[in-house]
Amino acid sequence: MTMTRIALASASVLLLAGCISFGAKPPESLLSLTPASTVSAGTAINGDVANAIQIVEPSAPAKLSVNRVPVQIDDTQVAYVEDAVWVDKPTRLFRKLLGETIRAKTGRLVIDYDDPALTPKNQLRGTLIDFGYDARSSSVVVTFDAVRDVNGTQVMTRRFSATVPGVTPEATPVGFALNQAANDVAGQVADWVG
Repeated sequence: MTMTRIALASASVLLLAGCISFGAKPPESLLSLTPASTVSAGTAINGDVANAIQIVEPSAPAKLSVNRVPVQIDDTQVAYVEDAVWVDKPTRLFRKLLGETIRAKTGRLVIDYDDPALTPKNQLRGTLIDFGYDARSSSVVVTFDAVRDVNGTQVMTRRFSATVPGVTPEATPVGFALNQAANDVAGQVADWVG
């Protein structure tokens, strides 16, 4: 009798194991940003921390505070591109892209991570306004409102934007177009920072 109960309990556990899922099915691939301009391996950039520029992670609206790619359907409705998942939050990816692009294009000492021991007076921060797909125009849009604090005394702001038209609303083409638009914006910002 005891052996029968054990066998039934074991069979029940095995049947339930096939029904239980411990997480969502992982996406086939993850999206990331790749800088178009990079610093060569072995390049050393030295300087005084006071003259360095710190890139602060941008703020963003709630639709960009997830690892999904938003689709602006109309003025009030937002959806997400199916199977398009970022490897990290878009604001962090964009911060790293800005840092590498500014470093490569200007040769400046750039701090693009949080380190309380390093507090440069030159800072670049802002808000990532758009970073997704616009269904109304079948395009990808990246818009960044930059705030530049120069030597702790002068503040400048500027809006940067790039659009890639004619994009199909699928993960691969949208990811490729977002990388292109983000690099365009990062290049514009690097030229402005100088």
